[in-house]
Amino acid sequence: MFLVDSHAHLSFPQFDADREEVIRRACQAGVATIIEVGTDLESSRAAVALAEQYEWIYATVGIHPHDAATLTPAVMAELRTLARHPRVVAIGEIGLDYYRMLSPREVQLRAFEAQLALATELQHRGAPVPVVIHCRQALDEVLAVLRGWKGTGVLHSYSGGPGRLDEVLALGFSVGLSGPVTFPKSERLRAVAAAVPLERLLVETDCPYLTPEPYRGRRNEPAYVRYVVEAVARARELSADAVARASADNALRLFCPPCPSQ
Repeated sequence: MFLVDSHAHLSFPQFDADREEVIRRACQAGVATIIEVGTDLESSRAAVALAEQYEWIYATVGIHPHDAATLTPAVMAELRTLARHPRVVAIGEIGLDYYRMLSPREVQLRAFEAQLALATELQHRGAPVPVVIHCRQALDEVLAVLRGWKGTGVLHSYSGGPGRLDEVLALGFSVGLSGPVTFPKSERLRAVAAAVPLERLLVETDCPYLTPEPYRGRRNEPAYVRYVVEAVARARELSADAVARASADNALRLFCPPCPSQ
């Protein structure tokens, strides 16, 4: 099976004890590419370092809405420098999170818009570089911002339900599905898996979080992306190989390196 994990956090401390072993297992499981996603300045630096170490790992850089208050002019200047690195393929993880509210709404919104502007500044092939969007209990607000922005990317670990897919797709965005699509009670997510056009589907782990069945409750890792693929395949009544190949092609097309201008 040819797999791409389109959203991972291997640089997080949960992998400090066995990171190389986890990456080896991913390779043995058929994971051909991993998109290592930054969430703050430290993890963005680490994502770039990891991508420098492994030729089949690429990085994104960005400030998560939880850490939006840390996006000072100095941090933005370093993000801009990191984003020009040839191993960086997107800006993210950025967006809005009105569930945990670890940063005030207005601060999250400013950080979100500033990083979309950075993606616009870093043109690739005449368009903004892709963005990786975090959205939790803020879909109306996220879509409103994206309607005023001329670019594309992925709504990672999508939770908006099948009824909002048309709005997401109309903006040119892809839909990322992760471990919860495997959970017994996640019929709504499986409805999304069945409804999203195959050419707009990405699969991801969001490791070390959102571990799929049958490993739910343990630390997640990129090798487990196959379980997401298998759940999506069952929902779509397709072979796992077909879903794996399509989602891999979609991820590689979206994050086609190098994205940022040099």
